[in-house]
Amino acid sequence: MSIEVIYEDEDLIIVNKPSGLRVIPDRFDQSLPSLNRQLEARLGSKIWVVHRLDKDTSGVICFAKNEQSHRYLSMLFQDHNIGKFYAGLVSGIVIPAEGRIESPIGEHPAVFGKMAVSKKGKLAVTDYKVAEQWPLYSLVQFQIHTGRTHQIRVHMQSIGHPIVCDELYGDGKPFLLSVIKKKYNLSKKEEAEKPLMNRLALHAYRLQFTKEDGTEVIAEAPIPKDIAACVKQLNKWAKPLNSRGE
Repeated sequence: MSIEVIYEDEDLIIVNKPSGLRVIPDRFDQSLPSLNRQLEARLGSKIWVVHRLDKDTSGVICFAKNEQSHRYLSMLFQDHNIGKFYAGLVSGIVIPAEGRIESPIGEHPAVFGKMAVSKKGKLAVTDYKVAEQWPLYSLVQFQIHTGRTHQIRVHMQSIGHPIVCDELYGDGKPFLLSVIKKKYNLSKKEEAEKPLMNRLALHAYRLQFTKEDGTEVIAEAPIPKDIAACVKQLNKWAKPLNSRGE
């Protein structure tokens, strides 16, 4: 996959991760491609993983180029001194349109690899704000203040609005134009409808922090084409709603 570099200096590199690419090699199949190995091949040197994005989440991710930078950046993430912003399509009308979810997250008691809201879990804090919404979907912006596995996905499921196309925490159904467009008809060339989106509709659009030397870094990646296409069709065929869902 082609990897877009957003920011790079002698200490770190920030890229726009495409959906479908793992950050690190798969533990069961080391031959599968991963972002860190692709970047190491591109740079011709070792890089250090600072944080992660889910395989199907796209967007801004940072790697350290040396051990000192890795220690410093890891401490920023550990102490939550870094701005992490996401955008995602979720199912349903989100009311209230702005809020904070403070529900601890731990491993699911029965499903391996799945997380869940749990009293015995670790603190997890997610701020959300609806940017646009329609009768069946909402485009939501998130800022996470902790870094729990699948945090946004778990929190949105917990309030009844899972991320679109989420197979683990939602119904996994693709985003189809026929769901929002009345009198939708397949073209004569199509045997089946092609989804506008069939991957997790979540994107990390901004990462913001201060380097050890005082340099302010703000790295942004625009909403990807597939999510933007869904929003465009929603605005065309579905009636936009206000913050009260009206």
